[in-house]
This record gives sequence, structure tokens and C-alpha cells, in this order.
Amino acid sequence: MADFGGGDLEDFRAEARGWLEANFPKSLKGAQNPMMREERDAPSADQEAWRKAVGEKGWGVPTWPSQYGGGGLAGPEARVLQQEMNRAGAYNPIGGMGVMMFGPTLLEYGNEAQKQQHIPSIVKGDIQWCQGFSEPGAGSDLASLQTKCEDKGDHYLVNGQKIWTSGAQFADWCFCLVRTDTSKKHEGISFVLFDMKTPGVEVRPIQLISGNSPFCETFLTDVKVEKDQLVGPLNGGWSIAKRLLQHERSGLSGAGGGGRMGAGSITKLAKDYVGVDETGRISDRDLRARIIQTEMEGRAFQQTAIRAMLESKGNSGPSAATSIMKNAGTRVMQDRAELTLEIMGHQGLGWEGDDFTADELGAVRMWLGGKAVTIYGGSQEVQSNIISKRILGLPDLTQSK
Repeated sequence: MADFGGGDLEDFRAEARGWLEANFPKSLKGAQNPMMREERDAPSADQEAWRKAVGEKGWGVPTWPSQYGGGGLAGPEARVLQQEMNRAGAYNPIGGMGVMMFGPTLLEYGNEAQKQQHIPSIVKGDIQWCQGFSEPGAGSDLASLQTKCEDKGDHYLVNGQKIWTSGAQFADWCFCLVRTDTSKKHEGISFVLFDMKTPGVEVRPIQLISGNSPFCETFLTDVKVEKDQLVGPLNGGWSIAKRLLQHERSGLSGAGGGGRMGAGSITKLAKDYVGVDETGRISDRDLRARIIQTEMEGRAFQQTAIRAMLESKGNSGPSAATSIMKNAGTRVMQDRAELTLEIMGHQGLGWEGDDFTADELGAVRMWLGGKAVTIYGGSQEVQSNIISKRILGLPDLTQSK
């Protein structure tokens, strides 16, 4: 659609509102997005109907090109759509790594055949993707990866191991970094795609201290990769990977300040657990001040993240500034989780049993699981290095010695 203004935007608002009233199941109003859960249950009939409706409309990725099934909306229309979804209490059922990372990267670097093959299934939420980047010996120094990819004439053969493969046990396809030249480091890496059902792919979930298993070990033994699933040039995968990581950090930062509870609910939580004084305020004066500070930081971060995402869509995509947002967002999320447990007191330390509510058990698991957020997607230290070099322009002291 064109970038309408004024009355035309209001026409679009009416269209979006009417479509939501006709298609969004009332039973899902205010419900948590199942894509945000570390452990996933089979979708209900209403959840599945909602996913299919949004996928067919293309509004799960409203600004993606319409020729691949996306919404084709301009920025102002996409914002109106989000406002109307918020008004209806609706969540976006189209998400995951295909939307947050791989799809935008493929739109930029993939050839036409690859876009036609993979983008429509991401738009509809039919296919889930996982990321084969980190290895046991290549974490923060990702370019040290050793998963080997050999040219076998009409196909590639991949052997190696990946780790911390988020959602691999649920994924249909994987975008993966492999080594195609052992004589070079960064210039010897390629970016390939393969079906997770390919013979030789073995996935083993890793149980975290939170009790959940969102990450996996992935073993690749003589995995056949078709040559048309090489994205970009041979040995050109590092540039694509850096771009994809910017998209990942942008997505992580956008979610970082949200937490598990909506705006203001931490105040209600404190009133329920700590109590109120004669004026109806939280009885603990110091806690009141810290809640206000936490809410201010969370809301300020969310507004900044929204502005940064909109600016990235209007320019050339996410920039190194996503490193700032990633560091800030994860700190806000972790601080909020810590404060939530403090408010709950001993009820926030339960692991199982009838003495604890589902929200209390969920809070302690979120607190524990949130410890990993400052590591995945690039650790705090890696982001600080990017900020110092690419944003502040500070010298690289390690190379000056």
C-alpha cells in the first residue's frame, strides 16, 4: 500500500478494526503469545485459526513485500495496525527466528528463487527456523567455528556440532554457518540452509536451571545440503551473519523491557504481597521508589526501542546501535525479574508444590531463565566492544600493543 496520510489512514484504521473484529477469536483476548513461551504446547483450535488468518492476510509481517505474501504496508499503516491489535487485546501469532532474524536477512541477501521458496512459509507461520551459529569452541569468537562443509559436486556435505540452538527441537529448517575454507578465518565461512529432517541431523535439548529446555545441542553427520541452499557467495557468509546478528539484537532489545507482566502490574503485585498504607499506597516507602524507577526505565526503554525499530525500517535496517539497545533491554528485564521475586518474598522462591501459584512458579523460572539473556545474541562484553569501536570510535587497545 501507499504511504497514506490523514483521512486515508483513518480509512485503513477502520479496515483493520473491522478485520480484527471479524477474525480475532474473543477467547484469545489478552492471552499471552504462545511464541513467547520457552516450552510449547499444541495450539488450540482458536490459536491455529488466528495464526492462519493473520498469515493469509500477511499482517504478521506488515511491512514485508506483498509479492512474497507480506502485508506490503507503509510504516504509518503498520503503526495503526499495531494500535488496533493492542486495542483488541490481540497478539501477533507470526514470529520466531524466521521473522526476527532470517526473513529480513534473506530479503536482503537471498536470490529470487530462495525468497520465493522460503519467505511465504515464514509469512504464514507454516515453517519454524532455528539458528546454527555457536559451537562448543566458537561462542563469543564465532568466527572460530569448525563445522565443515565439503563440496561434493552436486551438493555439499556438512559435518560438525552446534550448541545453544534455540528451539531446534521444534524447528523445520535451519540457517547455518559452516566452514568452506580452512585456510582463512572470517573469509572461509559460508551461510547455508537445510531441512531439520535431513538424515544426519540429531537434536538433544539442554535443560537449564530454569527447568526448561529452550536450547539444544545439534549434531551434524554427513548432512546433505543442496547447492541452491547456499545464501550469498561461497565464503561470503560472515558478512551475512553480521547483518543477521544485528536483526537478532534488534529483536531481543525490542522484547527486553517487556517482561512477563504488563505495565503497572508490578505495582498491583506489590500491593497484593506487601500491602498498602491508610492512603492506599504500597506500605514500603523504599519499595515504592524502586518500583517507580523500574517502571520509568521500562517504559523509557520500550519507547526508545519502538523508535529505533521504526527508524531502522525507514533506513537501511538495524545498525550497530542495536548493541546499545540489547545491553539496556536485558538489564531492564533482569532488574524487573529481581524486583518481582523480592516483592513475592519466600513465595517467589518456590520450585514446585501446591503451596505456590502458577504465577509464583513462573516468576522464579523467568528470573533464572533471564540470566542467559545477557549472553545469547552476543554477550554484554561483545556488545560493549561493538559500542566502543563502531559507535564511539574508540581505539582498539588490543591491536595497538
